Amino acid sequence: MKARIKFRKYGALRFIGHLDVMRFFQKVMRRADIPIAFTGGYSPHMIMSFASPLGIGLSSDGEYFDIELTAPVSSSEAVRKMNEACVEGIEVLSFRQIPEEKKMTGMTILAAADYLVQPLEQRRILPEDWTARFEAFLAQPEIRIIKQTKRSEKEVDIRPMVYNWTVRDGAVYLQLAAGSSQNLKPDLVMEAFCRYLDPAADTSETSAVPEDFSYRRLEMYADAGTDTERKLVTLESLGTEIA
Repeated sequence: MKARIKFRKYGALRFIGHLDVMRFFQKVMRRADIPIAFTGGYSPHMIMSFASPLGIGLSSDGEYFDIELTAPVSSSEAVRKMNEACVEGIEVLSFRQIPEEKKMTGMTILAAADYLVQPLEQRRILPEDWTARFEAFLAQPEIRIIKQTKRSEKEVDIRPMVYNWTVRDGAVYLQLAAGSSQNLKPDLVMEAFCRYLDPAADTSETSAVPEDFSYRRLEMYADAGTDTERKLVTLESLGTEIA
């Protein structure tokens, strides 16, 4: 049996890295007595895979990882016991059974993610009409940036990877491509926007930079549509409660 766990990460724990989050949940599994399966061989480890690592400094209301179970456990009981073993900064939100197929893991089916971007109180100089200018920025047919990879860098058009967006109450809501085929981080969008505000900008205190904003991941999605029409559904909705 496979299960998908949704959790939120907030407060000071947003500054711990992905490997520390993995180690944390390994301890939570033991303390909560969750019947998680282990790999075989001389060095067995818990069968656990995260949909998408969260960058350091980002908070989130919708993180996911999948596990394999050796025995059934009720969703409500698992959530309760795991939260009792957690610390402030991480909260388990749901525990659901998912299909057995390897192609249905969160890592494999991830297609998009929602983000909330807000200017920091101690931000550098942003124009008063920055939200209106952000709308004009995303109205462009192309937004080309230099994107770094592990081995090289290349120029890419990120506009097709911004699936949806809205500006509300002085904040920006972004729905971006995520996953193995296409992946766009919100700070890259804001980096391009800062350059749009001031093409000649440098790192001086008179120009806006991506670090002037806070970033929070809100949700992650799979694409249940067709080759011609996108239909995004939450990773959580693809699981069922375990009685």
